Parts: sequence; structure tokens; C-alpha cells
Amino acid sequence: MSDLEKLRRPEARKLGRRVSSSEDFILLMVLVGIMAGLAVLTKGVSVSRANITSILLRSSTTGIAAIGQFFVVLSAGIDLSVGGVGALCMVLGGLLITGPEAGVPGLLADLTLPLATGIVISLLLGAGVGAANGSLVTRVRMPPLIVTLAMWIIARGGATAISHGARVNIMPHALVAFGQGNIAGVPLPFVVFIVVAVLAYLVLYHTAFGKSVYSTGGNPATSWLSGVKVDKITLLVYIISGFLAGLAGVLIMARSNVAAAISVGSLELDTVAAVVIGGTSLLGGRGSLIGVVLGVMILGVVSNGMNVMALGPAAQEIVRGVIIFVAVAIDQIRRRNA
Repeated sequence: MSDLEKLRRPEARKLGRRVSSSEDFILLMVLVGIMAGLAVLTKGVSVSRANITSILLRSSTTGIAAIGQFFVVLSAGIDLSVGGVGALCMVLGGLLITGPEAGVPGLLADLTLPLATGIVISLLLGAGVGAANGSLVTRVRMPPLIVTLAMWIIARGGATAISHGARVNIMPHALVAFGQGNIAGVPLPFVVFIVVAVLAYLVLYHTAFGKSVYSTGGNPATSWLSGVKVDKITLLVYIISGFLAGLAGVLIMARSNVAAAISVGSLELDTVAAVVIGGTSLLGGRGSLIGVVLGVMILGVVSNGMNVMALGPAAQEIVRGVIIFVAVAIDQIRRRNA
């Protein structure tokens, strides 16, 4: 053995120990373990190609909104409005691009916009709602929990009002083709999720803004004294969350070929669950984007597995609640021992 090889071996062992002890690696092992366990329980059905595609589709929209939630939670906030924002953007976009074909009365009944224009307006609406959340938190000093919970109610009500409670289900072919298309077997919405995750990674770990988000959540007073514009950072993370919630709503519409307020499901709770499962502290300043992506996948695999095993909605909600409870408890224990 050469001297160079002798030097490399201890370094390789150290690197291996660091990787195996990292939270992201542990989450990856948990994901693999859950998939293996479900494969045994479902006799391979859960790992079939069709089922994996279903998991990727479900995880894509939850993941996009969860990345926005991650930005907010990192800054020591929370955004419970994402489900309502996604529903509002979806319904508005659906009405704008279908027009009279939607068969929904009201101010938008006779207005038909090009597909791209309608989608852009929907996304801008999501960013606008996010800006309203951020402004109420930073300017009025209202608690994020109350602000975003109220905005969730307002947005869901707005989605129901402008659609008169009807389902808009005549979507343009190009939108549906995108939502149900794939690249080399990978669903296009999941490709969008990966692109959003990569962009978020670059922003969080390779820009001054990303460092400011972490410092704002970790210690806002110290950050402010260090020159970080804490209120501006807080406003921007809520805008990002609103924009990505709107994007998630649009992709749900494209995937399902329908725009309805109920189509987003419990998106706000799923995003919080994914972020917490991924190891992000609800107190802010601590978390990993890779962990969030793994948290999204864990949640998607568990939810899909429960569907395959024909568990009822009540049982599924109980399991999700237990997962969130355990993840938060682990975070609190970890912080006390830090």
C-alpha cells in the first residue's frame, strides 16, 4: 500500500462517518426502510411503476409548496394560508383560461385569456397574497399563525365565491398535456419540483439573501444589529411562499384537469408536515432543503401506502398527525440536548 493510500483511508473513513451521521442520510435511510416495509405489506404493489409514478405526482405539488413553507419556517414564521392560496390561484386561473366554456356566471364569465397570461396572473396573485401576509406580519406586527390562518379562510372563501362552488373542468389541452406528461417516464410536475428545489438550493446556500433567511430565523435581533433588513427578508419569504403555493395550485389543476377549491386537499398541513419531518425547526434558523425534499417523499410514500392498503381517511389523518407530533418532539429534544 502506498503512502498516499494510507493517508486517504482515514480521510475516507471520516467522510463516511460524517455522511452516515448526518440527518439527511438518516432521513434517506428512513425513506428506504418505509418503502421496503410497504413493499412487503402490499406484496410489491407499492413499488410498482404505476404506483411510483403516482407518488412522484402527488409529491411534486406538495413539494413545491413545501419549499415555500421552508423559507417561511426558516425565518421563524409559518404559513397556513398555502392551501387557500393554491385553491384561489387554481380557480382564478381556470376561469381566466376557459372563459364562457367554464359555464360559471359572474364577472369572469365572458373573459378568456391566453393560457400563459392566465397562468402568470394566477402566480402573481399568489405572490400578492404572500405579500399581504408578510406586510401584516412586519408592519402591523400580527402573529404569523393568526395572519396566515385568517388568509387561508379568506382565500378559500374567495375561491368558492368566484367559482360559485362549481368545478371548472374544461381545461386547455396544452395545460393538461403538461400536467399529465412525462420525460423519460418522470412526470413533468415532478421535473418542475426538482427545478424549483435546485433554484431554492442555489438561493439559500449561495446568496446573501439565503444566509440572511437563516440568520433572521436564528436570532432576528442580532441579525438586525448586523445590518440584515429583517422585515424585508420576512416579507420576501412570504412572497416566495405565496408564489410557490400558486404554482402548486396551477400544477394540481393541470394534473387533474379540474379547478375546484377542494382539489388542493390539506396542502397547508402537508407542507408543514414535510418541513418538520425534514428536520426543520419550527423555531426557525435551522433546517436543510435536502431534508425537506426527503420529508416530502416520506410523506408521499406513507400517504400512498395507506391508500394502497385501503386505510380510511380518518386513519390517514391520525397517522399524519402522529408523524407531525413525533417529528416536533424529536426537534424539541434535540434542541434541549444541543
